[in-house]
Amino acid sequence: MRNRIWAGLIGSVLILGAGSAAGYAIKTEMPKQLNGSPLLAVGEVKKSLKDIIFETQKLVVMIEADTGAQGSGFLYNMNGDLLTNAHVVAGVRHVKVKTSDARILEGEVIGISTDTDVAVVRVKELEGTQPLPIARYEKGEVGDDVLAVGSPLGFQNTITTGIISGVDRSFQIEPYSYKGLYQISAPIAPGNSGGPLVDLATGAVLGINSAGLEEGTIGFSIPLPSVLAMAEGWSKRPMTMLPNLSLTEGTEVDANEDSLDQLAGYLVTHFYDSINSRDYVYAYSLLGGNWKESTSYAKFREGYLTTRNVVIDDMHVSMSGDEATVTAVLSVDERRNSENVLSKYQVTYKVGYENDQLKLLTGKGKSIKK
Repeated sequence: MRNRIWAGLIGSVLILGAGSAAGYAIKTEMPKQLNGSPLLAVGEVKKSLKDIIFETQKLVVMIEADTGAQGSGFLYNMNGDLLTNAHVVAGVRHVKVKTSDARILEGEVIGISTDTDVAVVRVKELEGTQPLPIARYEKGEVGDDVLAVGSPLGFQNTITTGIISGVDRSFQIEPYSYKGLYQISAPIAPGNSGGPLVDLATGAVLGINSAGLEEGTIGFSIPLPSVLAMAEGWSKRPMTMLPNLSLTEGTEVDANEDSLDQLAGYLVTHFYDSINSRDYVYAYSLLGGNWKESTSYAKFREGYLTTRNVVIDDMHVSMSGDEATVTAVLSVDERRNSENVLSKYQVTYKVGYENDQLKLLTGKGKSIKK
């Protein structure tokens, strides 16, 4: 069931970072340092969210190309080198780099892949600047708290937070092959491409934000361990000739009735994944405004405190206008009277768009007698 739901999402995924240019639809042991980038040492006091945001923002830039493409990048070594996505800088040698302290600098593309959506841009003025801490080997896991930093829609250094909601996601769009991606709940939009995905526990960069659903509720990030060796190779030996790489122009794919049923089913699955991960705050954020008005967060959370695990046994999605009805049969492992009990429920949700975000508008459930 999950595979069918996942497959239906691919038609609604976008590469981000086109800025004013058209979007591109997709069919389809921790080290202590890296190039002077120290990770959080064992026993070190955990930084506050505000500290992590501030320190990260300083080293994230906006990248603009003459092609009209606009994205993000972040400093990853002491040479003044930025990691970004290949589709942000495809077809150009030099780009304009805007820093957090309002400087406008020139960057040179010194490495770009024709099959992996990764590139390196060197900015001489940033040489010697302490880069962001990098997670070279450590991989994120489902449920890890993360933040995404970038310049969505031209709004520089925008911060969004969420969790890693899936791992090992893969799809392909010529000429790029995306493999082993993080799926994230932190909202991202065009212009986020090339920005860092940061682990809130350590402040280290886990990945490069690269693509997302147009609705902004689901994003995808390339894990750093899979591309660091390639990037470091370019930093040591810059390309003298760049490949003639350009993207076919296209238009963004709107979520319409043909895909809403798939997205609605996925949202319900994602909701219960959040419950299983005990991320009640995120699960609550998936509810529509009217539902939240009638159910406080405290009441919502209390209702799931005895729930140990939820498995979706069956799911049916039907469409009615611009809303979807999702009916699912659940097997719920819950705690009752100091005992673990396996119960069956049937739940029905109305799913639709609210302020351009897909939400669970209403929901009800009933117990199924064995």
